[in-house]
Amino acid sequence: MIYKHDPASIKGFLEDTSNLKTGNTPGVFFPETTDELSDLLKSAVKEHRRFTIAGNGTGTTGGRIPLGDHVISMQKLDRIGELAELSRDKAIITVQAGALLDDIQKKVEQSGWFYPPDPTEKLCFIGSTIANNSSGARSFKYGPTRKHISRILVVLPQGDLLDLPRGECLADEHGMFHFNLPVTGSLTFKRPQYRMPDTSKHNAGYFSEEEMDLIDLFIGSEGTLGVIVEADLMLIPLPIGVISSLVYFRKLDDLFTFVTLLKDPKNLVTPRAIEFFDHHSLEFLASKYPDVPLDSCGAIFLEQETTPETQENDLDALFERMESCNTMTDESWMALDRDEQARLREFRHALPLIVNDWLSRQQESKISTDMAVPDGAFRELFDFYRNGCEEHGFVYIIFGHIGNAHVHLNILPRNREEFLKGKSLYREFIAKALSLGGTLSAEHGIGKLKSEYLVEMYHEQGIEEMVRIKKCLDPFLILNIGNLIPVAYLETE
Repeated sequence: MIYKHDPASIKGFLEDTSNLKTGNTPGVFFPETTDELSDLLKSAVKEHRRFTIAGNGTGTTGGRIPLGDHVISMQKLDRIGELAELSRDKAIITVQAGALLDDIQKKVEQSGWFYPPDPTEKLCFIGSTIANNSSGARSFKYGPTRKHISRILVVLPQGDLLDLPRGECLADEHGMFHFNLPVTGSLTFKRPQYRMPDTSKHNAGYFSEEEMDLIDLFIGSEGTLGVIVEADLMLIPLPIGVISSLVYFRKLDDLFTFVTLLKDPKNLVTPRAIEFFDHHSLEFLASKYPDVPLDSCGAIFLEQETTPETQENDLDALFERMESCNTMTDESWMALDRDEQARLREFRHALPLIVNDWLSRQQESKISTDMAVPDGAFRELFDFYRNGCEEHGFVYIIFGHIGNAHVHLNILPRNREEFLKGKSLYREFIAKALSLGGTLSAEHGIGKLKSEYLVEMYHEQGIEEMVRIKKCLDPFLILNIGNLIPVAYLETE
């Protein structure tokens, strides 16, 4: 077991992309085996230690930043196993939690297989993506990480190892889980009874549904119930080809009609990703890409899997939909080969870098939303975002996963007054999204930054249900205190 407590070694664990500045820790443990991690947790109560579990620092909600607790870094647990083909269209690969998503995806693709989850940040740890139920652009077709995990190995807060293949431990008809552990003994608890939002993406609080699988309680629990150390990932055959395109529009109504057509299950165009850039996003991108048409109100990026046999028909269907929605066809960007697709992917991912560079010349940090709503309510939320920002004269951008009724609004304050107004408006955005049946977080999770808002979504009763489960699995409150569940609720009996 490696342990470091010098300031130089600790510094990197006090930050992620959340801009949270209050992190501090006595030191960082680097377990190199599952047994070392188990032993560390077994001794936690005796040694008067609490732990914050650290991913690779790519999160946006401060989840890995310790507020006085010791840190457990997962980076040494990074083994990637060999693929096991189960059939012509199914394979699995066993990976440890500290393996990089990028390394996993490259390895499976070299063997002709495909791991569909596609969070924007490729340098995240796979264990973090499972603990956060991460998603991304391809979630429109493939869903979030949860749908692609067939087994996890969890180290529980008292040191027990819980090996959970999917389908092995289900809630009974009363919503109860029952299982036995060597250290903790017999455990029985009830799944949360709150209602999940009717959104295609949701990543706020513990998962719950009738007859649910215990594995799904840990997936998305943000490390508050146990430490995921190993997982079996489900793979599918690598798609033969992809059509990528960036389609510009002069009118928002035409853009929204186009998205509606793309999402129609009877549509001949069947994208795996549908992404949105508003006019302000395109203005930022134009600073690096001068071909961006500034008379466009917005653009849709889409990807569709294809084959040599179907590509011509797929393109014809796409152009037909484009023409019917009055797209700026001549200015739009079609990428059919790998090099051109790589350039288009670079364009798609350039926006945050350009915006962050602009922000670095300001005095305040951005204010970002991560809410999603049911499909039928999306335009109302979008207009609410836009009108609120326009009324205050903010610099802002709206972009992201429009296929899942989930876009990110970034307010970009130029001074302290705008920052404070933006924070106040952010609360209005939360209230609006929740009133429309939406979720507080669709993909980034709750972490430390958003735990106070979770009460607005689930109310006190829902938070208390999460506390009940947390204290059943973690009775001494060892793991990730401050993440997900507001601390004040953990301190009450």
